[in-house]
Amino acid sequence: MHIFVTGGAGYIGSICSERLIDSGHQVTIFDNLTEGHRRALDPRAKFIEGDLANREEILPAVKEAMPDAIMHFAANALVGESMTNPSKYFRNNVAAGINLLDAAVEAGVKKFIFSSTCATYGTPERVPMDERLPQKPINPYGQSKLMFEQVLHWYDKIHGLVHVNLRYFNAAGASVKFGEDHRIETHLIPNVLKVALGQKEKVEMYGDKYETPDGTCIRDYIHIHDLAAAHMLALGSKTSVSYNLGSGEGFSVRQVVDIARKVTGHPIPAVVKEARPGDPSRLVASSHKITGELGWRPQYPNLLQIIESAWAWHQKFPNGYGD
Repeated sequence: MHIFVTGGAGYIGSICSERLIDSGHQVTIFDNLTEGHRRALDPRAKFIEGDLANREEILPAVKEAMPDAIMHFAANALVGESMTNPSKYFRNNVAAGINLLDAAVEAGVKKFIFSSTCATYGTPERVPMDERLPQKPINPYGQSKLMFEQVLHWYDKIHGLVHVNLRYFNAAGASVKFGEDHRIETHLIPNVLKVALGQKEKVEMYGDKYETPDGTCIRDYIHIHDLAAAHMLALGSKTSVSYNLGSGEGFSVRQVVDIARKVTGHPIPAVVKEARPGDPSRLVASSHKITGELGWRPQYPNLLQIIESAWAWHQKFPNGYGD
């Protein structure tokens, strides 16, 4: 298949593009490089530099490519920033995404895989979290992703655009060539590894009074290769559907730091800071639906393996992509 990938210069998009090509698919990447990196582009893919906010750039790009499917990763994804600049998130994650949908309709594309998030659920009513939970976002980032899911619903009803919403929990790990390098790094594992690399003095743990065994927040981590595998399986879906993507196992902040110490051999000093408002104590996925319907099985469910792959990449590229 020919897959049109938006955000293919970013962390998840770059590795999914790599796995698509390794599996025999043709890939065209569309990215404006504001958050992604030119060095994260798989050289085997065709690259189009452009902005989804500009209809005059995305419409001809999709029509020229005439892809069999679109995988949409491009988005702003900083929860804190969304609380101070909601306009950016609704413009880029919703309005710009609609430009992509219009291009898909004009080009006759009938399959759309959307990079969504567990943030659409907000604070969950129960854990593990399955797809039957009500979606009640507590920040503009989660709201923008939910809004786009809702737009997709109507593009299916009206235009027959079959879509799969993949609601990620915490993507982590790396391939041999590509890894996690955000311009503003908020994710726990890369920040912990920056301490081991000597680029930060200590890791900050936000809150230690949560109702968890060690008092720190518990999160579900999924290896980026398992995430990519789910995207490829989603290409075979005949109907529009939503799936949660996680390992089904939660690890606390302290556990992540302890495993990183074991992997890196570094003491990794940690300090406790004030808890952040709105941080749920526990976010763990139930991925039974995608397992039952598409046969998805995580191949790297062990957090040790995930951190080992990330550490190998960060040692090889201590300054990330350097652009």
